[in-house]
Amino acid sequence: MHTTSGRWRLGLALSLVTVFLWGILPIALAVTLQVLDVYTLIWFRFLISFVLLAIYLGWQKKLPRLLKLRSTSWVLLAIAILGLAANYILFTQGLALTAPANAEVIIQIAPLLMGFGGLFLFRERYTLLQWCGVGILVIGFTLFFHEQLKNLVTAHGQYLLGSGLVVVGAVTWTFYALAQKQLLQSLSSFSIMLILYAGCALLFTPFANPKAIFQLNLFHLGVLLFCAFNTLIAYGAFAESLEHWEASRVSAVLALAPIVTLISVWLVSVIIPTLILPENISFLGIIGAVLVVTGSVTVALGKTR
Repeated sequence: MHTTSGRWRLGLALSLVTVFLWGILPIALAVTLQVLDVYTLIWFRFLISFVLLAIYLGWQKKLPRLLKLRSTSWVLLAIAILGLAANYILFTQGLALTAPANAEVIIQIAPLLMGFGGLFLFRERYTLLQWCGVGILVIGFTLFFHEQLKNLVTAHGQYLLGSGLVVVGAVTWTFYALAQKQLLQSLSSFSIMLILYAGCALLFTPFANPKAIFQLNLFHLGVLLFCAFNTLIAYGAFAESLEHWEASRVSAVLALAPIVTLISVWLVSVIIPTLILPENISFLGIIGAVLVVTGSVTVALGKTR
């Protein structure tokens, strides 16, 4: 069973980097999906991430060695690759059928499931204060996204289908995250991500249309490149955070991502009104946002038994 390094401050900082990048990612994906198909978008993100990470690890002389790969559980690697690939296609397709804010709130099922997985699989423990934080977190999300949740209940057709895809994507992401944490026993976080990027890129290669990328204008090409770099940096920070901090606490910090998304959507709608529609947040939603932050901090920084 993997044990953390105990450097919780570094784990917290890396988790916050992941929160920010994942919070703004749905906006960039929504813009790119206006001109590019889902499979090509995902393939390009994985391919660029693999190439850049391979160059960096090669330069640092830290490429995974064959001896270590032989001692690694290939079953766990397969679970992580398939889980991550499934998450990407389900979340991106769901995003294409709904909206950035809606997709981001639903995908928060994933870090909550990861947190509970950390409790049962890795024998992590919550104190009473931390369980109170979980309750506050759930109440906060309910208030903050009450309009989105109302739309989800009354929605029909594509919107409901897209939301369902994101839910399934959240479940597959949980399998990936828990498998990756266990893989840290035999491989470094960067080595794991290199293998995952390579495996996922190969999976999507038969479905990709590289020619479509050369037809993009400079703006959409720039957004596409941002999506690729976002993948590399965000998942690198997430993988490294699991090395230094418990999965249950990392998951609590990741719950802040929807707030970043809502703020980002509002800023983009003000700066470029024609690009993304603004999100209307009521006073009740603001109270919910405060509770989300309070609950996340309580879970993440509360002492364990």
